[in-house]
This record gives sequence, C-alpha cells and structure tokens, in this order.
Amino acid sequence: MKRLFFGSLTAVLSIALIFACTAEVRSDAAGIVPLFNGKNLDGWVNVNCAPETFTVSDGNIVCTGVPSGVLRTARMYENYVLELEWRHMKKGGNAGLFVHSGDITAPGSPFTRSIEVQIMDGNAGDVFAIKGAQMRPDKLHPKRPGSMRSLPTEDRMNPTGQWNHYQVTCIDGTISLAVNGAVVTRGYHCNPRKGYICLESEGSEIHFRNIRIKELPGSNPPAELVAQEDRGFKSLYNGLDLRGWKKVPGNEGHWVARDWVLDYDGKSEADGQDNQSLQTEKEYRNFKLIMDWRLPGETEIKNWMIVMPDGTYLKDEKGEDVLVAVKNAGDSGIYLRGSSKAQVNIWNLPCGSGEIWGYRMDKDMPPEVRSGVVPMFNADNPVGEWNRFEITLIDEVVTIDVNGRTVIREAKLPGIPEQGTFSLQHHGDPVQFANIYIKELP
Repeated sequence: MKRLFFGSLTAVLSIALIFACTAEVRSDAAGIVPLFNGKNLDGWVNVNCAPETFTVSDGNIVCTGVPSGVLRTARMYENYVLELEWRHMKKGGNAGLFVHSGDITAPGSPFTRSIEVQIMDGNAGDVFAIKGAQMRPDKLHPKRPGSMRSLPTEDRMNPTGQWNHYQVTCIDGTISLAVNGAVVTRGYHCNPRKGYICLESEGSEIHFRNIRIKELPGSNPPAELVAQEDRGFKSLYNGLDLRGWKKVPGNEGHWVARDWVLDYDGKSEADGQDNQSLQTEKEYRNFKLIMDWRLPGETEIKNWMIVMPDGTYLKDEKGEDVLVAVKNAGDSGIYLRGSSKAQVNIWNLPCGSGEIWGYRMDKDMPPEVRSGVVPMFNADNPVGEWNRFEITLIDEVVTIDVNGRTVIREAKLPGIPEQGTFSLQHHGDPVQFANIYIKELP
C-alpha cells in the first residue's frame, strides 16, 4: 500500500507540475531560448535526408516532405516546454514533431524511436510512441484500446495554409500538448524520457518557425530511459538520388532511389559483376557501418548445404552434402574495402547472413580464419522482413552484428586491402537497402 501511495503521489505531482509550468510559460517567458535562429540550420542535424529536404527561407524551416526522414537537434533534452509554429502548404499534408528521439533511424524505418506529436492537416494533436518507444495514453483509443496513442480532446487546427501553434511540455516522462492555446492531449510513462527533438519529413511541404524551448530541472533518469546518444554516424544515402555512389552505364533504372528505400531489381545491364554492384565513390579504411536490408523477392523452397562451425559443409555417411529445405528469396552481400573475397553475405542459408564467403571457402586460409567467418548462429528475421547489419572493420579484424546480436566476433581477414570502397552486391536477385550510415574510425 505504501509503495502504491507514493507511486500515485509521484504521478499526481508530475501532472500538477505540467499544469504549473504551462501556466508559467504563458505568463513569464523568462528562460525561453530559440532552437532555430531563423537564418540557418546551426544546432540541427540532418539524419537521413537530402540537403534540400530541410532548408531555411524567410525565417522559416521549409521541409519538402521528400524523402521520409528527420531533422534533429544537435543535443538532447529531458524536461522542458517547447513551442513552435507550423503550417501545411497542401491539404491533407502530413508531418510530425518527435521528442525523446534516438540519434539515427530505427531498423526498417525512416523514422527514429521516439514519442511522436502528430502534425497532420485535418488530424493535428495525436501523441503516440513509435518504433519501440513506450507511452501510456491519457485515454484509451476507442478503436485500438491496446495502442499507445493518445487522441486530442478537440480539433483546434487552423485551416490549411494558416499557422498553428504547438506547446509541448515534457516533465519526468509525462507529456502534454497545447494546440493554439489549449491543452488537448496528454501521455504518461514515456520511455525514453530524454533524447533529441526532431522535425519530420513525411510526404508533403510544411513550414516551421519560432521554435523555442524553456528547459526545466532534470531528473537524471537511468540509462534505460535515455535515448541513444549521438555516435557520430553519417548517412550515405539521401533518399532522393544516388549522390555519393559511382554512376556506371547500365545501372540506371535498376539501382533506384525510392524515398527512404534504395531498391535494386537484380537486372543491371552494366559490364561485369563489379560494375553491376553499386559502389561508393569514397574509399574507407577503418569504420563502423550500419545498414538495413531485406530480400523482397518471391520465395521458393530450395535445398541448401549446412555450414559447420569449422567452415566445411556437413556430409552424410556417403560423403555427400546434407541438404535442408529453406525458403529462398535470393542472394546479395556487401563487399568490404572493394574486395569480393571480403563479402558479407545476405542470403537464406541455414547459417544465416553475415558470413564472409570468400574467406570461408579459401582452403589456403588457416582453420581459425575459416571458422572465424562462420556466423555463430542465425540471427536473420523471417524472409521479406528488414534486417540490420552493424559491421566494424579495424585493420584486418571484423565484427558483425545482425539485428543486435553478434554473429561474427573479431574475425581476421588476412590480405584484405588496407582501404577501398564498399559495394552493394549484384547477384541477379532483387534486394533493398535502407538506413546506410558510416562512422570512420582511426
């Protein structure tokens, strides 16, 4: 009973503080500072969009809406009162404001793990958790009672093309939204409760201005309630075109930018497999690479060999390969430092993706090298779903995570070039990539 009482008391105090701070900002603007200087995007980070997606004009941040993605603050915030104005330039336009966001986009999505404050023409004011975040809504959704979406009590949005004012108050994991002067939406127990603030690009032109924040005393939340802090990753795919990637005759119309997804139909007409693969213009030495991928093709049942921990194939009593039926949707991979031998596989073998095929198959390599490049287990998601690679290459040593699990740990790649491009492999099958980020290492 005592624990229940104090838990309830804490919730009541947080709610009371929201109302108190909201009233304070309306009557006393002391402590409010601009998050946008009206001239440029200093203090903001373009996470995954083209440079022209978010620009500054006439004191406004102008967002084209394409590709889907986010612009975030350069620093994190926990407790605060945030104010901004926005207007849609097209009827039915969609966008959003994210709070408590992580540094880069979530796996298989152009958006970050965060709490979204909806900015939709005709539906302004929803507040909900996205991409693995959590929030308790003020009132249960009438059609989706199990969702983490809080609906506004009234529609206070001005007509399309007119400016609207948002005031978002975040205190100790609680959130409230005032639209054009009145609180309409609330949520509780947000996780994360500290992170970046983002402006969302989602398909149509929108303008933002007068973005200001008043920070409030923090609570020093535990690490599990804090979003992922900036790790220094830079996006290598802008969602509009293939800037930063080599242009090779015969690849046009096959490697295609489709909003946040980089799509390949498997049918490049370029001369030779190396040219049919998509290569970066820049060469890299040591780096950490994050990349999402999926095999979207139709599946067929195919018999595959079973790779043993030592890199050989499992044999039966007759010395023949033991085969197992799998759902196959194709094959692709990533060439590290431009080396086809250092190919991180994307496929449907029972051992899972992440294997470095060229080193495993090289019988001249020491046994510890061949066994080191075999995945310790299959961490792939079901065929057709998005997967995330995290590949760390330092000198001749590589570690590979698949969907957050380490499948290759500090494997040695003797003879790998000291520097080179990396390529998205052509193997004749459809494949899609997204969320390509790199962090160069010493």
